[in-house]
Amino acid sequence: MAVSSAAVQPRPSILSRSLSLLADSRNALGFGFMLPAAALLLVFLTYPLGLGIWLGFTDARIGRPGIFIGIENYQYLSDDAVFWLSVFNTLLYTISASILKFALGLWLALILNQNLPFKSFFRAIVLLPWVVPTVLSAIAFWWIYDSQFSILSWALMEMGLIDHRINFLGDPVNARASVIAANVWRGIPFVAITLLAGLQTIPQSLYEAATLDGASRWQLFRFVTLPLLTPIIAITMTFSVLFTFTDFQLIYVLTRGGPVNATHLMATLSFQRGISGGQLGEGAAIAVAMIPFLLAAILFSYFGLQRRKWQQGGGD
Repeated sequence: MAVSSAAVQPRPSILSRSLSLLADSRNALGFGFMLPAAALLLVFLTYPLGLGIWLGFTDARIGRPGIFIGIENYQYLSDDAVFWLSVFNTLLYTISASILKFALGLWLALILNQNLPFKSFFRAIVLLPWVVPTVLSAIAFWWIYDSQFSILSWALMEMGLIDHRINFLGDPVNARASVIAANVWRGIPFVAITLLAGLQTIPQSLYEAATLDGASRWQLFRFVTLPLLTPIIAITMTFSVLFTFTDFQLIYVLTRGGPVNATHLMATLSFQRGISGGQLGEGAAIAVAMIPFLLAAILFSYFGLQRRKWQQGGGD
C-alpha cells in the first residue's frame, strides 16, 4: 500500500516552530533593531560602569593596577571636606540651573508658540547656544568674565551701575553665580525647543472650548497646557538634570574648580583626583558616589512629575 507524501513529511521541530512564531511576532522586527543598540550599550556603558565600581574598591593608581581595599576610599571621602563641598556645589549648581532653565525655557517656548513674524528664524537663533560646542562657549564666557577686560563689567560701568570691575571668577560667590549663568545660557535652548514641540501637539480645539467656557489665560495654562505638557516636562527635566549634574567641560574650562574649590563639582573633583592626581581608586569612588543622586533624580521624575492626576488636570 502506497504511503502518501503528506504522511511521511517530518513534523517541524520545537525550535523551528519557535523561530516561525518569533518571525511572525509583531515585535520581532523591533527586537531585531534594538539588538545592535543594546550590544553597544553593554560594551560602552555597562563595562565602564562595572570597571568604575570595581576601581572604587581598590587603591589603583595610574600605572599600577592596585589591590582590593574594601570601602577605605569611601571612608576617606566621608571625612574629606573638599568632597562634601563638591557635593554641596553640585546640588546647588544642578538645582539652581535646572529651575532657571525650566522657567526661562517654558517662557521662551510659550512665546515661540505664538503666531510671530519670522518665527522660524527665531527658532533657529534660539538653538545657537545649544549647537555651539561647550568648550567654545566656555572660552567665550571666560572672556566675558575676565577680571581685567570683561565686556560685562565695562558695560555696567558705562551705564553707571557699578564703579569698579567685578571679579566674576575670583570670588567664590561670584564664581558660583557665573558658572550657573553660563550653564543656564547653554541649556535654555534644549528645554525651550523640547517644550515647544510638546506645545504644538496640544489640539487647538481644547483652547477654543475652554475659551468659550470663559477660561482666562492663566486658567488655559493651568488646566489645559500644563496637564498635557507634564509628560514632556518630566522627560525634558530628567535629561536637563542629568546633563547639569554631570557637567564637566564648562566648569573645567572656566574655573577648574576654583577659587578655593568653590566651583568644584563631583565630576571635576573625580577627574582631578583620578586623572590629574593619579589616584584612580579615589576618583572612581567619587564618580560612583554620583550614582545615587542620579537615580534619585530619575525616580523623582518618574514618580513625581508623571502623576496621572496632574496629566488629567486634577490636584495632587
